[in-house]
Amino acid sequence: MRYLALATDYDGTLAHGGRADEQTVEALDRIRASGRKLILVTGRELEDLKRVFTRLDLFDRVVAENGALLYVPATRTARPLAPPPPEAFVAELRRRGVVPLSVGHSIVATWEPQENIVLATIRDLGLELQVIFNKGAVMILAPGVNKSSGLEAALAELGLSPHDVVAIGDAENAHALLEAAEYAVAVANAVPMLKEGADYVTRADHGAGVVELIDAMLEGEHARLQPRLSRRSVMLGSGDDGTEVRVPTAGFNLLIAGTSGSGKSTLSASVLEQLMAQDYQCCVIDPEGDYGELPGVIAFGSPQHPPSTDEILTALDRPEASIVVNLLGMPLADRPAFFAELLSHLQGSRARSGRPHWILIDEAHHLCPAEWEPPAGLLGEAFDSTICVTVHPESLAPALLQTIDVVAALGNEPDDALANVARGAGLAVPAMPATALGTGKAWLWFLRDGQDPMRLRVHPPQAELMRHKRKYALGELGPDRSFYFRGPEGKLNLRAQNLFLFLQIADGVDDATWLHHLRRGDYSRWFADCVKDAETAGAVAEIEAQADELSADVSRKRIRALIEGTYTLPAKTVEPAHR
Repeated sequence: MRYLALATDYDGTLAHGGRADEQTVEALDRIRASGRKLILVTGRELEDLKRVFTRLDLFDRVVAENGALLYVPATRTARPLAPPPPEAFVAELRRRGVVPLSVGHSIVATWEPQENIVLATIRDLGLELQVIFNKGAVMILAPGVNKSSGLEAALAELGLSPHDVVAIGDAENAHALLEAAEYAVAVANAVPMLKEGADYVTRADHGAGVVELIDAMLEGEHARLQPRLSRRSVMLGSGDDGTEVRVPTAGFNLLIAGTSGSGKSTLSASVLEQLMAQDYQCCVIDPEGDYGELPGVIAFGSPQHPPSTDEILTALDRPEASIVVNLLGMPLADRPAFFAELLSHLQGSRARSGRPHWILIDEAHHLCPAEWEPPAGLLGEAFDSTICVTVHPESLAPALLQTIDVVAALGNEPDDALANVARGAGLAVPAMPATALGTGKAWLWFLRDGQDPMRLRVHPPQAELMRHKRKYALGELGPDRSFYFRGPEGKLNLRAQNLFLFLQIADGVDDATWLHHLRRGDYSRWFADCVKDAETAGAVAEIEAQADELSADVSRKRIRALIEGTYTLPAKTVEPAHR
């Protein structure tokens, strides 16, 4: 199951005129029987809700008072998620004649047009409270309390992630709920702005719209319930025209293929980094120990000790945990069998909890070789949101290739890589030129959209960009990549092995030496060829083009400002290490 929980509003969604009809209740019973969790998220006070709806037993959790109260129907226990309203505030509203006025555990509620008195009272008493509007209702709560915060508390108790949730609502106060959920649905009677931001708008209104959604979840959610690309996506890179190329955060399989050193790890790390930044749980199967430095992951296994399946699965019980499974400590001959068993457990975990949201299989040709025959059902419809990385796509199991939806081919023979994928997947070989690609470039092919492959400039991970900046700012470039201030007569030999030393030496050399290199274009050439920073090289070249108009002092200051702004050099002097 892709989605493990349904979170629904009550008034205007489940209910029409305050009541839920029999067909809607029956649909809730059906989806509960499928093993999914049900969460009711409402602005109503709990006692009021109990009076109008007698089937709270269908729900695993009830978030009442617009996120301020969490109720467990099975145990009939309630837990406040926000402080009670200030007594002075409630007393003053009554004194000013606000009617109707309802006071819950944490919420104070009235109706329009009483909001003017409410706002004036908050201002006069100097209180920090928020006012939420909901189709004429006016709700006052502590700051930061809404349906999203209430859903988060409910999911924490259920051991689920917001990425496991489909949410449906109708009114202004459902914006936070739908934004938090992975898949956002508005019923046909919803307010226009809610419809505009939703992934899907039901054809039917109120409870019939909820029934429509439940039927879609039960009948084949993989095909029908994919989030809108604009809500959640991952950037793979940019096309020749500079347009960003993005893919959804779920529901497809990506193969990254290419020769050694072609940038496979750069692309895979970028995708993982973006997914984890959006709180998707990732599990990386790492045969060669290449992913241990990913920020924010828990690593299992080392060159000395193989990983344990039990500890891996225990870690995945935490929705916020992403892990790397290092296989270096395991004999090569044992890795395929361990991987097959682990993948089976991971797919079982996905069926129970929806996690891990993504699985990355590095060196996939070793773990899923051509002769590999996966157990029945392992690579079925539910096998998606997986990234396979390989040097040899022709050596992958055909059963795995047939699950691939998108291929990124890098390196010296990208045309051969795409041809091998096509043949293994039983597809026509795409037409493309037989040309090698430079580092950071790829051919991207969406296998099933009927389009030719497109060229892609890979989006690098931020962690790599930071390492790149630190390396060139304060690290040590080799003699062949350092900058040498030699002067117009070649009498100097001042080596700058990083950007910090470059600026330090630049400030100390005479004007004739500085301007000599400026007029020759040496600075921009160094950035382009040795620092591998085309953008900064272009900006420096613009300064060099004005060499006859600018003084040495002005051009120095402009290049210094450009470098410091890009590489965030330290504010205080750092002495270079001595050997």
